[in-house]
Amino acid sequence: MMRKKSVSASKASLVLFLCQMISALEVPLDSKLLEELSQPPTITQQSPKDYIVDPRENIVIQCEAKGKPPPSFSWTRNGTHFDIDKDAQVTMKPNSGTLVINIMNGGKAEAYEGVYQCTARNERGAAISNNIVIRPSRSPLWTKEKLEPNQVREGDSLVLHCRPPVGLPPPIIFWMDNAFQRLPQSERVSQGLNGDLYFSNVQPEDTREDYICYARFNHTQTIQQKQPISVKVFSMDSLNDTIAANLSDTDIYGAKPVTERQPVLLTPTGSTSTKVELRGNVLLLECIAAGLPTPVIRWIKEGGELPANRTFFENFKKTLKIIDVSEADSGNYKCIARNILGSAHHVISVTVKAAPYWITAPRNLVLSPGEDGTLICRANGNPKPNISWLANGVPIAIAPEDPSRKVDGDTIIFSHVQERSSAVYQCNASNEYGYLLANAFVNVLAEPPRILTSANKLYQVISDSPALLDCAYFGSPKPEIEWFKGVKGSILRGNEYIFHDNGTLEIPVAQKDSTGTYTCVARNELGKIQNEVQLEVKDPTMIIKQPEYKVVQRYGQVSFECIIKHDSTLLPTVIWLKDNDELPDDERFLVGKDNLTIMNVTDRDDGTYTCIVNTTLDSVSASAVLTVVAAPPTPAIIYARPNPPFDLELTGQLERSVELSWIPGDENNSPITNFVIEYEDGLHEPGVWHYQTEVPGTQTTVQLKLSPYVNYSFRVIAVNEIGRSQPSEPSEQYLTKSASPDENPSNVQGIGSEPDNLVITWESLKGFQSNGPGLQYKVSWRQKDVDDEWTSVIVANVSKYIVSGTPTFVPYEIKVQALNDLGYAPEPSEVIGHSGEDLPMVAPGNVQVHVVNSTLAKVHWDPVPLKTVRGHLQGYKVYYWKVQSLSRRSRRHVEKKILTFRGNKTFGMLPGLEPYSSYKLNVRVVNGKGEGPASPDKVFKTPEGVPSSPSFLKITNPTLDSLTLEWGSPTHPNGVLTSYILKFQPINNTHELGPLVEIRIPANESSLILKNLNYSTRYKFYFNAQTSVGSGSQITEEAVTIMDEAMASRQVDIATQGWFIGLMCAVALLILILLIVCFIRRNKGGKYPVKEKEDAHADPEIQPMKEDDGTFGEYSDAEDHKPLKKGSRTPSDRTVKKEDSDDSLVDYGEGVNGQFNEDGSFIGQYSGKKEKEPAEGNESSEAPSPVNAMNSFV
Repeated sequence: MMRKKSVSASKASLVLFLCQMISALEVPLDSKLLEELSQPPTITQQSPKDYIVDPRENIVIQCEAKGKPPPSFSWTRNGTHFDIDKDAQVTMKPNSGTLVINIMNGGKAEAYEGVYQCTARNERGAAISNNIVIRPSRSPLWTKEKLEPNQVREGDSLVLHCRPPVGLPPPIIFWMDNAFQRLPQSERVSQGLNGDLYFSNVQPEDTREDYICYARFNHTQTIQQKQPISVKVFSMDSLNDTIAANLSDTDIYGAKPVTERQPVLLTPTGSTSTKVELRGNVLLLECIAAGLPTPVIRWIKEGGELPANRTFFENFKKTLKIIDVSEADSGNYKCIARNILGSAHHVISVTVKAAPYWITAPRNLVLSPGEDGTLICRANGNPKPNISWLANGVPIAIAPEDPSRKVDGDTIIFSHVQERSSAVYQCNASNEYGYLLANAFVNVLAEPPRILTSANKLYQVISDSPALLDCAYFGSPKPEIEWFKGVKGSILRGNEYIFHDNGTLEIPVAQKDSTGTYTCVARNELGKIQNEVQLEVKDPTMIIKQPEYKVVQRYGQVSFECIIKHDSTLLPTVIWLKDNDELPDDERFLVGKDNLTIMNVTDRDDGTYTCIVNTTLDSVSASAVLTVVAAPPTPAIIYARPNPPFDLELTGQLERSVELSWIPGDENNSPITNFVIEYEDGLHEPGVWHYQTEVPGTQTTVQLKLSPYVNYSFRVIAVNEIGRSQPSEPSEQYLTKSASPDENPSNVQGIGSEPDNLVITWESLKGFQSNGPGLQYKVSWRQKDVDDEWTSVIVANVSKYIVSGTPTFVPYEIKVQALNDLGYAPEPSEVIGHSGEDLPMVAPGNVQVHVVNSTLAKVHWDPVPLKTVRGHLQGYKVYYWKVQSLSRRSRRHVEKKILTFRGNKTFGMLPGLEPYSSYKLNVRVVNGKGEGPASPDKVFKTPEGVPSSPSFLKITNPTLDSLTLEWGSPTHPNGVLTSYILKFQPINNTHELGPLVEIRIPANESSLILKNLNYSTRYKFYFNAQTSVGSGSQITEEAVTIMDEAMASRQVDIATQGWFIGLMCAVALLILILLIVCFIRRNKGGKYPVKEKEDAHADPEIQPMKEDDGTFGEYSDAEDHKPLKKGSRTPSDRTVKKEDSDDSLVDYGEGVNGQFNEDGSFIGQYSGKKEKEPAEGNESSEAPSPVNAMNSFV
């Protein structure tokens, strides 16, 4: 007995030590360190145990593992070695154990059906996967059968049998008609769980010839159809007519009318049946009854209640559904079918069994040579599972012996281990309903100490605050840590220092003399190492002149001071707030170095102003209240806050109440509006005053409610429109008697921080809520939906308790009850919490990508089973990245993008893709713990798009009639360039555009010489690239051909000659005189000489137009037959030439080539044109000057 007790004590200390060791090794403080440490293999990803594959696609059996050195992989098939080198259809992925069986190139999935197991091995041990059963899905055709028409009398029951072919997995059954419309179902007509269609009673409208049963095989995405079934319902009226036609008048005829019938169960048959379901599954029980009227189904559980929140009714209450069943759901379930004529019932005896599930799964063990340890494997199930151990994949009974190892049922005990004791152990828990397999390694390491904290790291703290100096370390055996101050200082000891297990040195109250160099030394039997860090202690930041309470009259000025003192090496920043928010954006607020000034104060400025001083190490603040009052009517009246009340007295003391009275102080010309009563608890929070209540300003007594076990003092504050008075002097103290707590802690929660624990937290009761001395809490918990007793523990006045050894992510019922030396609080309410989450186990499957366009794709995936999420499902993350551009064929730095889709979504859009590129993506499920494994990378490609604009366009080497163009290819071609498009047109001096010329240039060209251009002419060029999709954005440039020197000289000479200037002046004067004469003659009216002459010698070709033909007579000079001047009259042929009309479309901007909208409306512009898009024609409505005319002459 004594020996057993000592073993248990050593186990407890060993477990505590191992937890520290494992946590130190598992935290990735230094990636280089972790890469150097040897580690046995660990399986990180594997295919599901029951793996149904699509026989048309390649079979991928996953097996991924990590270890140091990297592990090698091997496989067994049906218990024997699987030599993949001898099968050309089977390959193993590089640096992986994942098998790929090539079915799409001639292989047959049926040939690879079997049980597979993966082994990952390195020099430290071997880990094995689950037995992975590979079965190809099957979707067989319906067997041919001859279906006779169903002839049934109205009101009778009917069952249409589906009998679908046996597939893998089983198909989904549904009934439709020839038009592929689902047949309507109701309480009278419904589909059973076996796929048959049940009629509780048939009606004439049920007659049809196209009752068709469909079987959908989801795995292969195929649907099989049964031959149509015909149903003919004979109504009583039609039956009577048929009989009457065949009988004589003397015969008595008449079929029985439709008779009502009491319920009879169609399924299940008999009075009782049994059903076995597994724990955690969904229990489905069904009862379908015949009868007229249609029976109504009701469900009960004999001797108990149907479980709340897990019970659902489906198929018009004919199906009882209970989710996540447990052993407590075993029992007799009765369905009762009832109509107005009676009832029928059936009892189903349900037994819930359980495949093995973990209580304590074995965990990896890291030991030093000579140490002891244990591996524990505990599982439960119904029936209770059998526990067996393997070492490196071999049954432990025939594995190589290890003197340090001893197997004791579900525990392996290790004593005085050596490095050769490193191995991977497998625990197998199995019963007739399934098995669990877990790998856990024992890694024996001998490592000298290493310090992972950076050398000479600088720590800065404020004086009188704690200082934490890190010394992260690693070693095996666990090193001892010592601290020294200075290079040759003595070892640090005493109450002024705290030494943490992780190596951190804490100085609880750092002083200025704490500044200096500190040395951390780590040593074990294999070596010693040290590291130095620096500590600087700074002076605290202080506000030596704080803002003070101010009362200011409306429209006055006020200033708040905030003078600070700080450490000279720290740079402070000062921020002012009003009512804990930013200052108003108003120029009346002036912020100075040491003050805040408010000009022209208004009522809105009333409030609390806070000065906040921040440095990199600390922050201090001070506040003051500003009260804005109206200007007094006369200088003699002074408004101020009231004086404090006095002479406080307590009377009528009871256990839970007392009466307080007082005498008000002076109102100071502003009536008291109310009194505020505050209390101090001298027993729990001395010196802290709390709000109790407030009463109107006319009241000077109040009855106060009290709590037990509080040493009360009271004070009163008077309030008027100006503000609050100073508090009164405290009243005498009054200690109330103790009592048991009145309330329990609030905000009780249960959230696991690790996969194997449950952290129960609550908000502790405040001091006065304890109602008495000895405040404690009774923490109780039990696993939800499991027939377990409550487990309880009483803890001190804390706010957290950790339950260890819990299964991963299971619900718990939790309650926390307060108690003290006088008793318990009332029974607390229960809350539901969950033990800790673990990373999801599997990746989303069937990832598919649909490319919508060149920049957008849609990704689909199948949701992972909720059981494998092992936590609260938060959503899915899609990682995608560009592999390469298909046009450049050049790889670049891979920048992965992440999109998160919340909830149980199974698709998402990927925007912002680059055209004509190759992408990869994978999908991961996310819970509260983190991300699960990634799905296999999916490759997809985006189609071509239009290119970007050419990178540049340069125009060089101008000559009289040519220009040279050079350009750069688009930065983003977004596809294969097919050509370049060059458009150009001349621009005259009035910025009008000439005819547009377009040239197509091969995509492999980068320059072009344009010839036969006009000299001294400005051209505008538009240049863009094309792919097969279309044209990209264009780039524009302008250039000018050079001018002939002789012509330029002549132009300048003519334009500057005196005779030329005089001639232009004379022409202008003559035109002016002519216009004046014409204006005078037109205003005289009647016939004038020219008109008379016209009437006397009428030209037959120029006749006045008659009113009836809508024309008008016009003036013409018949003597000299001179051509009409521009803008004078219309010729006899009633045509308007372009050069003779001053009202043509030419003058409105675009001439005969003017543009019209799609609806035919004219869009030309009057004169003064701005630069337009390329268009033909360069006519101008302005008369060109001689110089311009010569410049534009060709």
